[in-house]
Amino acid sequence: MSAARRPWRATTAALCAATTLAVGAAAPATASAPAATGRPGLAAPRPDPALLEACTGAGPVVCTYPDLPPGHYDVTVLLGDRHAAARTEVLAEARRLMVDAVDTDEGEVVRRTFTVNVRDPESQQNLPPGDGTPGLTLTFGGDAPRVAGIGIRAADERTPRLALLGDSTVTDQGAAPYTGWGQRLPARFRLGVSVVNHSGSGESTVSALAEPEMLDALVPQLRPGDVLLVQLAHNDKTTTAAQYRANLAEIVGRARATGATPVLVTPIVRLRFDGDRLDPTGLLVTGETDLPAEMRGVAADLGVDLVDLTARSKELVESLGPTDAQPLYLVRENGDRTHTSEHGASVYAGIVADELHRLGLVPERSWAR
Repeated sequence: MSAARRPWRATTAALCAATTLAVGAAAPATASAPAATGRPGLAAPRPDPALLEACTGAGPVVCTYPDLPPGHYDVTVLLGDRHAAARTEVLAEARRLMVDAVDTDEGEVVRRTFTVNVRDPESQQNLPPGDGTPGLTLTFGGDAPRVAGIGIRAADERTPRLALLGDSTVTDQGAAPYTGWGQRLPARFRLGVSVVNHSGSGESTVSALAEPEMLDALVPQLRPGDVLLVQLAHNDKTTTAAQYRANLAEIVGRARATGATPVLVTPIVRLRFDGDRLDPTGLLVTGETDLPAEMRGVAADLGVDLVDLTARSKELVESLGPTDAQPLYLVRENGDRTHTSEHGASVYAGIVADELHRLGLVPERSWAR
């Protein structure tokens, strides 16, 4: 595989030199933490008993660290209990899934590590600053959550970022049952990859270019070696084919100018059937244009990697049929055939992760096992 297909570079030496963060302390205290992620030389932050003092509740357990400024943080969690079996999942900030549910037997404790992006606003990028709570929030949910230890460290500034620029089907939705696929993507990675979900409800290629909190705010965060996934189409219903292509080309060009690698992602389908096949509305074909086809054309013309999520989600939804595909969306909750449930968001995040793996855009060492 050529170097051009491996945009991310290892930052293990710098990460090993990073210090363990003592929350609330005047200065971070250094620590020599053991390698815990399976990545040679990449040390995870050592659990600090004092960090458990910030946790409240039993189901879920919520831990808040309000003094942490916006940035990227490496986190270690110890899941399980000496005295009881447990089933624990880990979320951060605005319901971002960081660790899928882990089952542990009585007396068993397992270690998981990840990198989390802390920002203001906490969830959708087009919400006013101050949305959410200050600092870092970790939530331990699941059928019987148990947390035995937490370690937090400021991530090395060169930690690779996987940025997302998308609409409501991608964004970090603040309230259940709405869940964007980008909200479930972090669980596919471990320590050393920071998922930055710079998406918002209602966004289109037009608004992403026009609104200062969207692409203009994202571009300064991108660096050589980062990857940017772009899924914008659901709200381009009145955008002409020519304008849509021009908008995508501008987004691609601005991302490339930073040294980041742009990837175009065709939109997830809507649950709109005509018989046993999706109708044009379900396939994002409007009176103006076939938006997924236009995106495919832009990717081919500009030599940009493409994740054809429209084709993959169409195949899945049509194989399930009009009834069995409903749990992917919010049809049974409120009749919504566009937005996904937690289950659907996890399924589509898995498809995106599979495609990223196929494209070789994320190093093998960065994938969660």
